[in-house]
Amino acid sequence: MDFVNFTLLAVFIPTFFVVSITPGMCMTLSLSMGMSIGLKKTFYMMYGELIGVGLVATASVIGVATIMLKYPSIFLVLKYGGGAYLFYLGIQMWLSRGKMALSLDECNYNVSKKSLAIQGFITAIANPKGWAFFIALLPPFIDDKLPMTSQLIVLIFMILVLEFSCLIIYATGGKTLRKLLQNSSNVRLINKVAGILMMGIGIWLASS
Repeated sequence: MDFVNFTLLAVFIPTFFVVSITPGMCMTLSLSMGMSIGLKKTFYMMYGELIGVGLVATASVIGVATIMLKYPSIFLVLKYGGGAYLFYLGIQMWLSRGKMALSLDECNYNVSKKSLAIQGFITAIANPKGWAFFIALLPPFIDDKLPMTSQLIVLIFMILVLEFSCLIIYATGGKTLRKLLQNSSNVRLINKVAGILMMGIGIWLASS
């Protein structure tokens, strides 16, 4: 018996990677810290951020699983709503006009290991968009014909792996990535490509 739907997993991985790699609070923090205090010290911020993401994802999937088991009709609404939300995100990305361009002129951080970890943790759990996204994103990728526990474990594991990979990419990006993201035309191009992918995935999920 399969423990996860590999077709859905194959779509989930690039979907979450696109979402995670898009400049946001955590990735901006990783980029600026990587340039100001170096990759080695930035790892402490990453540890805290991953713990926060893990808690948010776990709390979200438990809530989704509870709804799925007790209220299957509501789960279907969440599933279609998740697909619609991805499509909406795709439209927003497509219409973006450089609003995610970064300004990283000032990068002063407390270099205490504990402070870095706490800062990463708070950044992850204090972002309401993160909670909303997990709740909206996960239902379309859960197969109600397969064991719930194994699917959630795999999804959370992949979330943490992809998030960590993106954090490292930003932290090691240095001046090249900084210059790329500070150019509004480059940001618009990235947004359009990500937007097309997101809209396509949203349509696929809604029609599957």
